[in-house]
Amino acid sequence: MSILAKVLDSGLRAQSPNPGDDFWYGTALAGKSSTGLRIDAVSALTISTVFACVRAVAGDVAVLGHDPARNERAFKQRIGIVLQTTGVEPYLTVEETVDLFRGYYPHPRPLDEVLEVVGMVEQRATRVRRLSGGQQRRLDVAVGLAGDPELLFLDEPTTGFDPSARRNAWQMVKNLQSLGKTVFLTTHYMDEAQQLASRVAIIVRGEIVAEGTPAELMSREAQSTISFRLPAGRRDLIDGLPDAVATGDGQVTLRTAAPTAALYELTRRATERGIELGELRVSQTSLEDVYLTLTSEDAAAQATE
Repeated sequence: MSILAKVLDSGLRAQSPNPGDDFWYGTALAGKSSTGLRIDAVSALTISTVFACVRAVAGDVAVLGHDPARNERAFKQRIGIVLQTTGVEPYLTVEETVDLFRGYYPHPRPLDEVLEVVGMVEQRATRVRRLSGGQQRRLDVAVGLAGDPELLFLDEPTTGFDPSARRNAWQMVKNLQSLGKTVFLTTHYMDEAQQLASRVAIIVRGEIVAEGTPAELMSREAQSTISFRLPAGRRDLIDGLPDAVATGDGQVTLRTAAPTAALYELTRRATERGIELGELRVSQTSLEDVYLTLTSEDAAAQATE
């Protein structure tokens, strides 16, 4: 499964970081681009260009070796798309719906395999109108898989989902790996990109400022955060810890590249003083932390220009 991720902060000049990359897994965040368009428009514009709904004003677009603007049937037979909203006959059953769309392709995926991948075997005889929101979304993906596409587009598949439904949807996307599919996924959630993407490129003002696997990008910020609540009147506990920052409500955060040593020193002091460290947590750098660092650095650079 070939997956790339692009986190689009501003600008519409997003390019694949490697000339040989055929596809990228897209991640878009809401905000304003330098052109005044919402970032939501970046992913929409990209998908529209890939499907020839919008013609590129410059450069070349090639998907699976085809120019989408030529509107070739051979190209359409090799791709699948799952938009944010779809329209299917509500009185058909799940299996009838998938089978209907399978009939539009010369070499469709077996019905049972499609239902297994999206986790709808138990709902196969259920009418579409009886499905929950999450199940409806799974059916959308099943329809996208009906023709056994080499490339599948998923446009914000988990927007509006509760945490449990989102995790189930993530597992569904991971199931696509067993089929050897390339997935182009747009999402507003950084944790989703971190969980699902094989490769990430972060774009700020139209320029790629960081690229690599999620682990590689997170290692750029090789610091852990230790946080806890300091008892009133016991600031002596953090005296001499230069990286410790305390707020007025007693919350303390300490960012360090050596969390084991820092945590040992902190707990040693607390134990000697008989102090319990409330709300003690140790967290690693996330992809969201990397993104916020890069965009804040860019904002600071703009302010000094």
